[in-house]
Amino acid sequence: MTGSVTLCRQGGTISWRRGNTSRPARQHRQASSATRGSRRAVVDRTLQGLRADRHRRAAIGEDRGQSSNPGRRTPRLRRPAVEATLRVHSTAGASLIRVRVTSGGERRYDVRLRDPSGRVYTKTFRTRREADLFEATERASRARGTWLDPRRAEQKVSDAAGDWLDSNPAKRPSSVARDQSALRVHILPAIGDRSIGSLTPSDVQRCVTEWSTSLAPRSVRRIYQTLAAILNASVLDDRIGRSPCRGIRLPAIDPVDRPVLSSEDLAALSEALGPPYGTMVYLGAVLGLRWGECAGLRVGRIDFDEYTIRIVEQVTRGSGGRSALGRPKSEASRRTLAVPQALITMLGEHLVQLDLARANRQAFVFPSHDSDHLDYSNWLHRIWYPARAEAELDWVQFHDLRRANATGLVVEGVDIKTAQKRLGHTDPRLTIGVYAQATDEADRAAADRLARRFLGQSASRGSRGLA
Repeated sequence: MTGSVTLCRQGGTISWRRGNTSRPARQHRQASSATRGSRRAVVDRTLQGLRADRHRRAAIGEDRGQSSNPGRRTPRLRRPAVEATLRVHSTAGASLIRVRVTSGGERRYDVRLRDPSGRVYTKTFRTRREADLFEATERASRARGTWLDPRRAEQKVSDAAGDWLDSNPAKRPSSVARDQSALRVHILPAIGDRSIGSLTPSDVQRCVTEWSTSLAPRSVRRIYQTLAAILNASVLDDRIGRSPCRGIRLPAIDPVDRPVLSSEDLAALSEALGPPYGTMVYLGAVLGLRWGECAGLRVGRIDFDEYTIRIVEQVTRGSGGRSALGRPKSEASRRTLAVPQALITMLGEHLVQLDLARANRQAFVFPSHDSDHLDYSNWLHRIWYPARAEAELDWVQFHDLRRANATGLVVEGVDIKTAQKRLGHTDPRLTIGVYAQATDEADRAAADRLARRFLGQSASRGSRGLA
């Protein structure tokens, strides 16, 4: 670099400068000077703000510690909230974590995000670690395609139950009434005000344990199934990621060894019922009809020429416990059954006694006193209970007739598919595992057959040892 040095005198100060300085060098120095000036301005403003904040805090401290009237208590001034913001940028958009200092001096971290539709949602945490973890989890869920709106998980269990009840208009009235009873009496009093997102498996297990102290195991399981269905519906609706009904220990159901009705028991029960309900006993035992299917049977469903009966409707429990006509229990329950000639004759005599002509096809085979369908609760207490007491069969339920039918089908060697069709079951395992019961006669016959096969003799009760 070339040039000359010139001394300048300004006042009492002597300074020097280099002459003939190149233009690029002068521009660089000017830019550096401007940069230093802007930086100094930023520092000055920052220091000015810190001084003002220190003076304000000192003023607040003086107001707290001094009072012109010693006998008068100085009002406590509320500490102003101090807020700081940190903006974090990512490819998915900007998030904002705001740090708040409450009036009590505690810090709060507000995570502000946008959902895929552009709406802003915020969640507050006590620590920065929790806030960062929440923000990272939200972004990872979006990247995996498993993101759920946390605000939707705030729905109460009571509201979720209402949505679930309204979601299936095809549900039978009896099922709706049972679910409403379970919700009203057991589920909503326990957790109705809780949000579905706050429920944990421990909460569900606590409810099941409490219900088990006063209810039968089967009742507890039915109530739990209702709760599990509500929460599973919330999972399908993308309100929660998974259901808290997992790993729940339910009370064990002890198998009940019920006696199998004999032909003598059926005759005694039918005679005790008398007309016009005695024939219902044989419809249940010979055809395996449910009580609702017997009560909903109309004259036009009986074919006296082909010896068949069509099951297309039944009496069920409706809203408020009132009986109502409805569809069969399942599609498999809509069936046509072959009827023995003896039972067809019995039904014909029954219709003659009630003066029900065959032309009146819509009349009920077992009508009430006003020619309408029967009411189960009324019939149970006024007809069934007195009749079984008279027959000395106090333990018998009407469904035991259906169990006797399933047992008879198995004992008589009817194939499982035919037995399933006649009983109207959707699953053959239900026919064998729940309804059919082993009899002493069948057990003895099995022992005799195995003895003939492997021992070459009959395993009769009188035999002692091997010959």
